Amino acid sequence: MTGANQPENAAERIDAVLFDYGMVLSGPADPAAWARLRAIGGLDEDSLHAAYWSLRHDYDRGALTGTTYWQAVAAHAGVAAFDQAQLAALKAADIDLWSQLNTPMVEWAGRLQRAGVRTGILSNIGDDIARGIVARHPWLAGFDHCSWSHAMRLAKPDPAIYIKTAQALRLAPSKILFIDDREENIAAAAAIAMPTLHYTTHASFEREMRARGLGLLLNAGLSGNDSQPTGEAHSSHALQHQPETAAK
Repeated sequence: MTGANQPENAAERIDAVLFDYGMVLSGPADPAAWARLRAIGGLDEDSLHAAYWSLRHDYDRGALTGTTYWQAVAAHAGVAAFDQAQLAALKAADIDLWSQLNTPMVEWAGRLQRAGVRTGILSNIGDDIARGIVARHPWLAGFDHCSWSHAMRLAKPDPAIYIKTAQALRLAPSKILFIDDREENIAAAAAIAMPTLHYTTHASFEREMRARGLGLLLNAGLSGNDSQPTGEAHSSHALQHQPETAAK
């Protein structure tokens, strides 16, 4: 959704909201967990930063597992291969790194679900992190579908991952509002006619939602807002809503 001037009933054209996980449902990376990664691996800041991010896309798209990713980090940084205790500690710290929540967005997702609006997650994420956050956050089971990139052997911004996720939600891309913090991921979704919103801060997110005529969707489930955000179809869907397993 690229235009800023959308009619107030724009919410009637949205049947699902698709969230990124990192930096949308979760908050920024935890500095304490990042410091643990450095200490466990015996790496300085520059070495860890370069290795962690240069190999991350391969981890996200399932070309590397958690174990092979961290051994590749060691090789990239020029240190000895990590032992089993180091690997376990690195994986645990990496889960902690992305486990701080963006509470306003998590709460909004819950309100949407209670109002009968379909919700999904589309996240670039490695196997061990996905398992860790699913185990830690039981509320993830409330989403109708979660696309974890490692399981799909695809990663954003590959167009195929958006198409497959829309198919899993059983909706045309044009009926799904996609929210992500990275511009390249937003652009790829928009290219298949999926309405999009670039998430930066929560205040700007709320302003943009209202400016685009999505105030009813934004206010779904709030006290005193009894109307369904997208009409009678959502009222009936609320009775049929059966979430799929979050780890799919």
